[in-house]
Amino acid sequence: MSDGGSSPAPRGLPKRRRLPGRRWFPDRRRFSEHRWFLLVLGVGAALRVIAMLGYRPALWFPDSYTYVVTALKPRPDLVRPAGYPMFLRLLEPFHDFAFVALAQHLLGLGAGVLVYLTARRLGAPTWAATLASVPSLLDAYQIELEHLLVSDTLFTVLVLSAVCLAVRRSVGWRTACGIGLLLAAATLTRTVGLPLVALFAGWLIFKQRGRVAAAGVMIAAATVPILGYGAWFHATYQRIGIVGANGVFLYAKTMTFADCDVMRPPPDLAVLCDPRPPALRPPAQEYVWAQDSPLVKLPGITFSRGNDALAGRFASLAIRSQPLDYLGSVASELARSFTVDRPVYPDQEIYDYYLFPATPPAPPGRYPATAGAQAAERYQRGPITTRIVEPYAGWIRAYQGVAGLPGAAVLVILLLPPAAACVRRFRPDTTAWVLPWSVAVVLLAMPPAVAEFDYRYVLPAVPAACLAAALAVRKPNFSNIPLNVSI
Repeated sequence: MSDGGSSPAPRGLPKRRRLPGRRWFPDRRRFSEHRWFLLVLGVGAALRVIAMLGYRPALWFPDSYTYVVTALKPRPDLVRPAGYPMFLRLLEPFHDFAFVALAQHLLGLGAGVLVYLTARRLGAPTWAATLASVPSLLDAYQIELEHLLVSDTLFTVLVLSAVCLAVRRSVGWRTACGIGLLLAAATLTRTVGLPLVALFAGWLIFKQRGRVAAAGVMIAAATVPILGYGAWFHATYQRIGIVGANGVFLYAKTMTFADCDVMRPPPDLAVLCDPRPPALRPPAQEYVWAQDSPLVKLPGITFSRGNDALAGRFASLAIRSQPLDYLGSVASELARSFTVDRPVYPDQEIYDYYLFPATPPAPPGRYPATAGAQAAERYQRGPITTRIVEPYAGWIRAYQGVAGLPGAAVLVILLLPPAAACVRRFRPDTTAWVLPWSVAVVLLAMPPAVAEFDYRYVLPAVPAACLAAALAVRKPNFSNIPLNVSI
């Protein structure tokens, strides 16, 4: 009989070995390998907890009200697609904007994890993958953007997820379908995602050595939801498109340089001219929203079919008449993304929305928001005023004062991959950086090209740019690359 102790195994029989899958605790070597990233991830999570404790339930932006109204009464909006409102509607049963902020902070952490894991799986050194995740996880402006009720965090993660799928070593039809659906969701969250469909198609054709099957599947998967939304938009407004403001925003863009003496517009377009010289004009956004804008003064709503078409014709004439001025305007606006400091732009009001406030902010007052405020109170089932709670709010404000990614650093990150590629002479096994780098460039260039520069439009490009930089310094072939890199 056994005395309850352990008896030695009979001689001649092999000792029982514990199977790898039966470990109760993670391998310490794995934690050691990822210890620096886990430290960064932990600090990023702590910072987001402090932000949530300091600013309850969330921070508001002028666009936030429109998103909430669309979430409660689903309908295509003339200015912004309804992807983010549908995200809000999914979270509406919780009746708490703090839960929305929590979800967005989790998405922000997820972006950092995606950058790190993708870089490691494709052979980037641990130090490079960790550094690439730092801006997503620790940049105070990214954290503040996540706490705002705006679409950019959701858009960032959708695009980044598509990038991480597309740079995999092999892309089958299921993966291609997933990429297409992610790009469709990104496009229906922010329309700047639409050009990415063509960019990803070109990448997949290059990756598959000219075979178009994966690209075709991806395009089909992206097209169906976008066309479906377009049909909904047409049924609502009897207009083709997914928004009805493209002409308006392009008109506002051209007003940074348009000279009617050079353009010589016909009488119906001349009403949109501004006699002031471009140097004395307000920022582009004022031509969309300010009451003294020539476009806003026209009869009917600014985004009516007639006004949008008229604005689009004016913008087209301005670009054709002054192509070099247009390119110069785009370049000067794009250069704002790469400044060493962070100058106030386009005005103090908008600039302040990107800072954690020291005093309770008033509801955004630039646009009429009565209906939006009422909808927000129904969503929250209570008051929506942001409460500032010390000392947490002071901690995150102090952190934001020292921990923002300078625009000049974004430029350095963007220049690193092509510089490394030139050193390696564009070897075929070192081109994984091309897609995330191209995505970052498109996301940075599109707003200044078709509307205007805004600080919040820079941040979604940063994770893709950092991933490109990490992949640019990775091993030049797939030998010795771990197949299963996980935390």
